[in-house]
Amino acid sequence: MTGLLAVANGAAPISVAQNVGFGAIALLMVVGAWRCVTTSNVVHAALWLVLVLAGAAAQYVLMAAEFVAVTQVLVYVGAIVVLFLFGIMLTRSPIGGDAELSRANKASAAVTGLAMVALLGFTLVDTFGGDRLPADLAPTTASQVSDAVFSRYLLPFEAVSILLTAALVGAIVIARKE
Repeated sequence: MTGLLAVANGAAPISVAQNVGFGAIALLMVVGAWRCVTTSNVVHAALWLVLVLAGAAAQYVLMAAEFVAVTQVLVYVGAIVVLFLFGIMLTRSPIGGDAELSRANKASAAVTGLAMVALLGFTLVDTFGGDRLPADLAPTTASQVSDAVFSRYLLPFEAVSILLTAALVGAIVIARKE
């Protein structure tokens, strides 16, 4: 993280290897995201999503946020993608895409995607403009994160777990044969 902070503050980069690693992982994530939305096989799309989410975890490791990286792997790569795959299997949706449905919407999808990129870019520049990261930014330790989650945010944390459990039970009930 020190190399990225140094670059953000206008100083010379501390670690060239860290910046090269960031670029390589970012490139893999962009390729994975592109393949995730362009593949016609739903299961392959979920597997490309695994690459993107694992790349995000690797970026967290580069920023010295190991707790967030492990949480990313456990929650998103482990649980959410498995939930997607269970949803695909339980709904018995066709694995391959329908060429007739996807060809007609390519132009509108491209226009919508470009509009979203433009809107997001404008929002980021308008919100953050020339702001810089603080030079004395201290990393958050895993104990600080756990203290926050299990003290101040305990009720929302438990509410989300009950909501996810209810969603899983609902998916099983809907998918069950009578």
